[in-house]
Order: sequence, then C-alpha cells, then structure tokens
Amino acid sequence: MTLPDTASHQSGADRTFQVDLRGLVDLLSHHLYSSPRVYLRELMQNAVDALTARHALEPAAPAGSFGIRLYADRSVVRVEDDGVGLTEEDVHTFLATIGRSSKRADGIAEQRGDFIGQFGIGLLSCFLVADEIHVVSRSARTPGAPAVEWRGRGDGSYTVRALPASARPAPGTTVTLTPRADAGEWTAPARVQALAHHFGSLLRHPVTFDDGSGGSAVPVNPEPAPWARTYPTPGARSRALAAYGEEVFGFTPLDTVELNLPAVGLRGIACVLPEAVPAGRRHGHRVHVKGMLLSEQAEEILPDWAFFVRCVVDAESLRPTASRESLYEDDTLAAVRDALAEQLRAWIARAAASDPELLHRFLQAHHLSVKSLAVHDDEILRMLLPWLPFETTDGHCTLDEFSRTHRTVLVTSSVEEFRQVAAIASAAGLGVVNGGYTYDRELVHRLPEIRPEVSVADLDPATLTAHLDPVDRETELAAAAYLTQARDALAVFDCDVALRAFQPASAPALLVDSREARHERTRSRLAREQEGGLWGDILGALQQEAPRAQLILNQLNPLVRTAVAIDEPELARTSAEALYGQAALLSRRPLRPAESSLINRSFLDLLAHALRKDS
Repeated sequence: MTLPDTASHQSGADRTFQVDLRGLVDLLSHHLYSSPRVYLRELMQNAVDALTARHALEPAAPAGSFGIRLYADRSVVRVEDDGVGLTEEDVHTFLATIGRSSKRADGIAEQRGDFIGQFGIGLLSCFLVADEIHVVSRSARTPGAPAVEWRGRGDGSYTVRALPASARPAPGTTVTLTPRADAGEWTAPARVQALAHHFGSLLRHPVTFDDGSGGSAVPVNPEPAPWARTYPTPGARSRALAAYGEEVFGFTPLDTVELNLPAVGLRGIACVLPEAVPAGRRHGHRVHVKGMLLSEQAEEILPDWAFFVRCVVDAESLRPTASRESLYEDDTLAAVRDALAEQLRAWIARAAASDPELLHRFLQAHHLSVKSLAVHDDEILRMLLPWLPFETTDGHCTLDEFSRTHRTVLVTSSVEEFRQVAAIASAAGLGVVNGGYTYDRELVHRLPEIRPEVSVADLDPATLTAHLDPVDRETELAAAAYLTQARDALAVFDCDVALRAFQPASAPALLVDSREARHERTRSRLAREQEGGLWGDILGALQQEAPRAQLILNQLNPLVRTAVAIDEPELARTSAEALYGQAALLSRRPLRPAESSLINRSFLDLLAHALRKDS
C-alpha cells in the first residue's frame, strides 16, 4: 500500500468531526425541543446560571443587586444579565464549541449542581428564530479584561473581537437577536413578555421586561413563590395556595397539599382535582428547577396512582434532560417520587382523622384512585376501606354501612353476575357486593382484616338457590310435565330448569349462569367436536364436569303459574324459550347468536299463537 505524503492523510491520523450547523438546528427543532418558544427559556436560563456564578464570586452582594432585563420590540429581542460574564478566551472555548458548557469548567463554577444548564447546546435554540446571535460580555472574574463581542451565524461561521477600552460595560452579558420574518409569532413583544412570565415567574433573581414603548420596565416575577411567602393566618395561606392552583391549572382545587422535601430543596403544592378522572389517565405536573419552568407535563414526578392531583413544584436537585423539558430518571427522582407519595398518603390520613366532610367529598370523586392505592398500601387500606363506596344489593354505600346490616358479605366475580342476582338476592336478605369492577373483589375480601366480625365469601349459584323457597310437593308434581318439556327445549344451551318461589314476585325467572361455567361448556363442546385430534386430546385432558346454567322459574309470578299449566307441547316449549330469553336479557350479558335467534323465534311463535287464538 502506498501511503499519502501528507501527514493529515496518514492512516490512523486523528481527524475532527465536521458539524453541519443548519442540520443540527433542524434536528433540535424537530426532535429535542417541543417548540421554538424555548429560545427565550434557554436565554433566561443562561442568564440565571451566570447570576448564580456571580453570587458565588461575590457572596456579600445584597440580595437583588444582580438581575435580568428583557427587551423586545418589533426589530430585536434582547436579554441582559449582571452575571459573571465571559472573557475572550471563554467565548472561544464555550460559545464556539457545540456541546461544551461553561458550567463544566472549574474556572467558572465549582459545583455543576448549582446550575440549570449543563449540556452546552442551549444557545443553539436561538437559531430557531434568528439567523444571527450577537453577544457582548465582560467578565466579573477578570476585572481588567476588555469586553468581548461574539457574532454567531446560522451557516456555522462566527467572529470574535475585543471591544475598545472606551467600551467598558458593567460585568455581565447581553444577547441580542434579530428575528427572522417567519419568527414573529415567538418574538413579538407581547409574546416575549408572556413567555418570560410563563418560564420565569418563580425565578429568585429579579427579572424585568421592556417593550420599547417608552414606559418603565415591568417586573416578570414581582413576588416569590406562594409557598415561600408569609401569611397572617393558616386560613389565608390555604386560600392563597388554592388561588394559585386555580390560576395555574384552571380549576378550583378540592384541597391543596403542601409538598416539602428539604433534602432536595423541593417545595410546592398538589391540587386535588374536584372531579373524577378516567382510571389510569395521568395528568402532567408543572416542575420548576431552581425557579425556571422545566415542564408542564412531567408525569414522572408522582406515582401512577396519584392521578387525583396535579402539582406544581420547584426543586434544586432534580436533573433535567438535554432538552430541559423533562426530568432525568435516576435514583434521586425515584426517591423524590416515593417521598411525595408518602406526603399524599399523609394528607389522606389527616382528612380521614380530622375532616370527615372533606374525606367524603374526596372519596366521592376519587374512590377508584384510592382503591388502586389501597390494594398495595396496607395503611391506606386500614384507614379508608370501610369508607370506600361499592355497588351492593343495598345500593351504592360504604362497606362500613353495608357490614352493619350484613355480617356475611357475598361478592360476585363479575358485573353481569351481580346484575343477574341483585334483585333476587336483595329480596332474599342476602348482602351481595358487585366485585366485577377494578380492585373491588380483592378489596372486599380484605374487609375482615379491618372488621374481624365480618366474613366474606364469593357468591356461587348454589348459595343463591339455597336461599330460594322450594315449592310444595303437589305444585312440583303438577308442573313436572312442563319442566320436562322446558328442559328438553333448553338442552341446547346446557340449561337446567327448576321451580322455586322467591321475591320479587314480578320477576318471572332467574338465569343463574357464571362466565366460568359458560367457558367450561364451550371448552367441552370444542373437545367433542375435535375428538380424536391433537387439539381434542388437549381439551379432553382438561375436561371437568361441565357446570350447567339454571333457569329458575318463580312460582309466585302469575305468568309462570299460567305457563306451567300449559298442556300443549309446542306452546309449552315456546313459553319456556321465551322465559329463558327474557331472563338472559335481564342478566345484561352479551347474547350468543343462538340466544338472539331463540328470542326472536319465541316472540314470533307466541304472537302467531295469540293471533290464531283470537281468530
């Protein structure tokens, strides 16, 4: 192999990556940043970090002596800060090298954790709205150093020059953008002011805005965060926090929960939603880092079960991702999430112990969320299970109310089973809870842990039929022929027929049939159809005695008493099919095609019989 003569082309020689700045900006705008509006947040964030470094350099400076000034008119957007500033060497090192942040340099800051931005790409966001960035900076660290001017352009070129000694601005940095024509939506004065308040309303440094109209600059963050203020009474504090929650989220909170984790410098509030939200729907939360708004949709700050609150917090020690629009998932965030969850549990406990009215309103709106928490949290289970509402044969009531009347609580495994038996079980004096909803069956079975005097059992067909009154022997014998014809008519549905007496008398029949029983009958039928094949052998190996459905006719119902006396075989079969269809409809379970066909056929047959009789 012949090697090139030039050293730069020698095999194994180091080379430098070439960066297409326009392509990189396009990548940032489409995949890292959610909107061009972040340019102002990045400029304000850089200013805040510069002020942090200035305060570290001059710790004796009075509070509020260093600040940020924003200016926007129709031609420029300008951000000025009284921060630590940059020397000419700093400008070459940090502004002209993508990915290198001044916050990583020991000469600028000893602790990166004191700063918001650490990735060295924030200034590039300005190219989302402008083709040129103009920076003038003078270092507070090197008082004799001249001010320096840096101009960066979207094509990747830049110029740096030291300003003459006559131009000696105060230490700090000024960034000026000349917006592109297509960026007016994000650089108009009113929009800049709104964005400044949106991102910086909780900043600890004074921030002002000037729209160039000749009036005085207006403060962007005139007051500290509401939880950092003092109030004359606890009631005034509570009202102020609720008003802030309403301003931020647009709803009046049912209550506000103060959040405070000194270990990570986190403070804020959780606003309890006044209305229920769909199960599993997670609301985003507003997270500020060192006062700067990081995200309005930070789902990861709270656990999944806490979808009954929306929170706004400001933290010192949470790490933002590169886009600074979400949080970095690490051990610190996991610990914060657990600690905030504990504070929400504590709020529920306080409400349960001292504010029954608030607890009632909370559970009325968010019982599903609390149920999901109680499944995995024994403390919440002990506190709140008796007060959670359930659907029962006594109506919607709490388990505490229900267990006072029923020492034995029966629970169904599905909604349809509850609907099949609710009216009859209630008339028979049975206490049945609908266990078909998410978490309900599991929670009801844990009731004896809280109320040892109460027993809980699953409801099965045998339990229900055992509470129905048998008919006398003469009535049973008189109906025997009809019952035989009815069983024959309904054999295709694997359904037995029995005659009992039960309330309410208006119910002609009860269909007792569980989902598991239907599945077992379907499996048995498939096994018979596949007999001899591999699939049939597998199903046959699983075979059990297929449980049968049961149509229980009510002797107290006038229609049933008339039906069992029918001596015409075809009419008896048709009436039995109609009673089965009506009971299947009342169970509210999905009908099989054969059942739908039976209902239609029996109706038409009964109609034809009635018309023949009338004629």
